Amino acid sequence: MATEACRQEEQVKLLGWPRSPFLMRVRLALSLKGIHYEFIEDDSENKSELLLKSNPVHKKVPVLFHNGKIVCESMIIVQYIDETWDTNAPNLMPKDPYDRAIARFWAAFVDDKLILSVSGVLVGQGEKQQKAVEESLANFLLLENALRASSCSGNAYFGGHEIGFADIALGGLLVSINAIQKITNMVLIDREKMPLLCAWIDRFSQIDLVTEILPDPAKVLDRLTNQRAKFTSALAGN
Repeated sequence: MATEACRQEEQVKLLGWPRSPFLMRVRLALSLKGIHYEFIEDDSENKSELLLKSNPVHKKVPVLFHNGKIVCESMIIVQYIDETWDTNAPNLMPKDPYDRAIARFWAAFVDDKLILSVSGVLVGQGEKQQKAVEESLANFLLLENALRASSCSGNAYFGGHEIGFADIALGGLLVSINAIQKITNMVLIDREKMPLLCAWIDRFSQIDLVTEILPDPAKVLDRLTNQRAKFTSALAGN
């Protein structure tokens, strides 16, 4: 267990797997808000009793513990953090109701559409993989268009001038997405077709706070390479 300077007045603990992209989302939100917390490392291959008890429905990380309360699911935790420490800058959710709805929409798009298509690229083969590549390209182009609409208002990020809710949803996945492109030798984010998205990735990835939190790319590459190998081996066995 590693401790990251937990305050006496606030008991904040975070349970997760170090290389989980979903854990990265929560760590980004906590760091942006300046919240000190204790990190409890779990084992992805042998889930702890703490994880099974604290998230009996999905049995997944991350899990946030705040003064005895338990919050699960990465983007729900991010919103909880923003609302609980609402006096801590920056605001991760916009103040305007419509802008908040747009932020939630794109965060849900990342979870409901993008992750599925990119995961299909990693574990798929042949026609199934090619279909996943095409779906991923289409999804990234939709994000390119969303950034174009945001940049027309003079914004550097999806929802404003600072990292916000939708940025965290996508940003936590960047190391994994890059690894999947390398493992499969597939281009999912095209610099010529998606200049705004690539500029956003460069801008996001160069922020000191982000570079301190994102996992080691080599370790993520190794984990996802093994994951693809297990999947393809299981398919071959069938």
